[in-house]
Amino acid sequence: MYVSEKAPAKINLTLDVLYKRDDGYHELEMIMTTIDLADRIDLVDLSSNTIQLESSSGLVPQDERNLAYLAAKLLKEKTGIKRGVAIHISKRIPVAAGLAGGSSDAAATLRGLNKLWQLGLSLEELAQIGAEIGSDVPFCVYRNTALARGRGEMLTPLPPPPPCWVVLAKPVHGVSTADVFRNLRVDHIEEHPSAQAMAQAMKDKDYEAMNNLLGNVLEPVTMNMYPEVQKIKQKMIQFGADGVLMSGSGPTVFGLVKQEYRARRIVNSLNGFCQHVFAVRMLGYLD
Repeated sequence: MYVSEKAPAKINLTLDVLYKRDDGYHELEMIMTTIDLADRIDLVDLSSNTIQLESSSGLVPQDERNLAYLAAKLLKEKTGIKRGVAIHISKRIPVAAGLAGGSSDAAATLRGLNKLWQLGLSLEELAQIGAEIGSDVPFCVYRNTALARGRGEMLTPLPPPPPCWVVLAKPVHGVSTADVFRNLRVDHIEEHPSAQAMAQAMKDKDYEAMNNLLGNVLEPVTMNMYPEVQKIKQKMIQFGADGVLMSGSGPTVFGLVKQEYRARRIVNSLNGFCQHVFAVRMLGYLD
């Protein structure tokens, strides 16, 4: 038995931090959507009660530290199933990039094992399991566009964004999300993006409004830690993207453009300046 699942990356159109909670986490409000840059998760049923994992990238752990491995282990514990699986991750999403690559791999593993082992769990049940793995995993289970609150696990579905091209640029280094939040001073946030206004832009399919409303309160923090992120953003604006923002805790910066030829032109301009540069379509949802 064999199942293959697509694990798309996400970008944050808005990311706001409201306050630090008593449990040590930050209360978030953000709008996330999916893009057509994806890993592929291949799952093969094993007769032995074991989990095996390998990846095309040497930059990700291939043991219990991998979120896809944790997803399989947790699903086995929750369901009591005594079957094993061999997991192969074909990586395209850069690691530690602010694009939820590891979380999407975990979510795809949950969806794929639900099919492979014929568990009959709903997406809601898979998302609840995913919340125990990481804050972005529930969103990645659904693969749509959503307003996310709490740690990111409280989701309200939204219509997909207006169709466009997304140019992504990531510098050589990755970023530790924990380090970024450690350096964030919530009381020093100068401007909070409006998730409500962005949600309305999604409903209205208003491309211009979407670009004008892009905002991420973590962006100044990461730029202060890694000045090259700011340089990439400035270059992308200079090269003609309609809207530019850092995704998540970074360091990946994305630019939105309507026409493919403009996206390709920006990619060509950024090549050599960044290690990873992509031009992909906005997804917003998957059938």
